[in-house]
Amino acid sequence: QVQLVESVGGSVQAGASLRLSCAASGRTFSNYAMGWFRQGPGKEREFVAWISRSGDTFEYADSVKGRFTISRDNVKNTVYLQMNSLKPDDTAVYYCAADRAVIGSVEATAYEYWGQGTQVTVSS
Repeated sequence: QVQLVESVGGSVQAGASLRLSCAASGRTFSNYAMGWFRQGPGKEREFVAWISRSGDTFEYADSVKGRFTISRDNVKNTVYLQMNSLKPDDTAVYYCAADRAVIGSVEATAYEYWGQGTQVTVSS
């Protein structure tokens, strides 16, 4: 079992920055690729970014490319999502997830463990 706990999100204005973190416990963190997903109001859950076990490979959704950065610290057992130039369309509940694979996936079904989610609200 892997337990994932996201940091508290927040409410910010458009153009602001926010960093989410997700702390893992229970199994060897570096054995898991990590992903971030989000679910906006009235929308399905969508892929945001993933990072490989080692942290040297990653992928982003087109909607966040150039604005969001995923990173991880395998000593602190934590994955981060730095979000810059936030837009109202980024408003969502953000989830981190763990996939026992070398690299991540854009498919939510690939991930075995999920955090509880954290709300990010961006106002215009």
